[in-house]
Amino acid sequence: MPDTSTPLTGGATVRVRGLTWHPHGAATPVLADLDLDVEAGERVLLAGPSGAGKSTLLRALAGLLGASDGGDPDDGQLAGEVLLDGRPATGGGAGLLLQDPLDAVVAATAGRDTAFGPENLALPRPRIAERVAAALAAVSFPYGPARSTAELSGGELQRLALAGALALHPRLLLLDEPTSMLDTATAAKVRDALLASVGERTLVVVDHHLGTWVPVVDRVVVLDRTGAVVASGPPGPVLGRDADSLARDGIWVPGLPAPEALAVPADLVGPCHAPPTGEAALRGRGLGVVRRRRGLRPAPPARVLTGVDVDVRAGALTALTGPSGAGKSTLVAVLAGLLRPSEGDLVPAAGFARGAGPRPWRWSSPELAARVGWVPQHPEHGFVARTAREEVRATPEVLGQGERGRRRADALLELVGLSARADVEPHLLSGGEQRRLVLAAALAAGPALVAADEPTVGQDRGTWAVVAGALRGAAGAGAAVVVASHDEVLVDRASHRLRLEAGRAVAPDAPPDARVVGQGVRP
Repeated sequence: MPDTSTPLTGGATVRVRGLTWHPHGAATPVLADLDLDVEAGERVLLAGPSGAGKSTLLRALAGLLGASDGGDPDDGQLAGEVLLDGRPATGGGAGLLLQDPLDAVVAATAGRDTAFGPENLALPRPRIAERVAAALAAVSFPYGPARSTAELSGGELQRLALAGALALHPRLLLLDEPTSMLDTATAAKVRDALLASVGERTLVVVDHHLGTWVPVVDRVVVLDRTGAVVASGPPGPVLGRDADSLARDGIWVPGLPAPEALAVPADLVGPCHAPPTGEAALRGRGLGVVRRRRGLRPAPPARVLTGVDVDVRAGALTALTGPSGAGKSTLVAVLAGLLRPSEGDLVPAAGFARGAGPRPWRWSSPELAARVGWVPQHPEHGFVARTAREEVRATPEVLGQGERGRRRADALLELVGLSARADVEPHLLSGGEQRRLVLAAALAAGPALVAADEPTVGQDRGTWAVVAGALRGAAGAGAAVVVASHDEVLVDRASHRLRLEAGRAVAPDAPPDARVVGQGVRP
């Protein structure tokens, strides 16, 4: 086998003809008769509304759709042709960063995870070590190769997955929302380091945050809601020619004002029972979390949170901010009753607990389900049903809410734009659709506390307005809503903020006019 340990100087050519992908259970194809050419070494930004088929197209370019290319034939029907350098695309022919970085984790430590691709190329050990070190450095990975993958935040996992793709030295690099879970400063740093590593490779990037990539790509390709190419060309002309029309189609055109949150009826997203507005539904004092990894390869305890004080108020939206790895997701899990704090205390208000006991982490599953709606950072962690409709109806059914619960669940499914995909298996939805599905499922039973982790990732302008409107509507109707997010547009609409850094609260619970210096609006 030739030594491919040094970066290749050229990129792959891409030819797509008549590509059609019809997932089983979907009323219409996600992509239909699509044609696309990408020249060797070209840098292309792929834009479009949520559900337009952008991630599906990347998977097709990577050779991961259809039985002949190593995909699952039960997932859908594939037609058309995808050629890389004149040959059919097959699994392993490109470096692919998946939209959900957790899907790419294959090893217990960061170094072994990054080495997985080069090891499968049967490279000599010294070359593998060189590639791992260079790839981790290129994505500004904040830890050494011995770091446990189980201890990484969503943003850190994103950087690790990107390192794994770079370590392959592919001639075609496919990136699906590569900086969506990173704070603004880290996203820019990772992008610049990535471009320095790409060299002359062909690059195709999917991202709703166009402003991050417009200055550095050669071409923008825009898909519409049917998965058809409706615009293609240099960024300036494509985005400037009809910016308002693109914005109406959901595109985050740089320079345009952010959309307004949708006004959502209170009876659709409000709580069935809520503490008095303004009361702290949850009061946390001195919260600390120390993670301990046990098993065949135990690791020293890792401190994730230290001495955090937080009040989550009924009738308010509280935003948790801070850089990747600051402990936001851990704090959300503690507040949702899913993780017992190692230190400190978490006390629910009487109107929130309603007799369930004084310690949320000791509540039974039915007690949690009746009080807390959880929107996980990785949406598949919340899936329990076979179809999108069954997913949204699941909690109301378990709680015995009957026809009223089913009507509310179906109305929420329509609100988040998934009625037409109600019979689709949740794992076959796009990343943005999955996040809207778990939000609808979290709200369906009328919880008094909504705990959401990065709920706006993967959303276009229209679906962002729905997600933001549902969260604000729930708070306006009396629920206590807490959101961990890098989305400054959403954070600007919060009632209160708490900033974390390295597991500590560095800025007190503050109203929205207490601006955080250095954070710009990414969309």
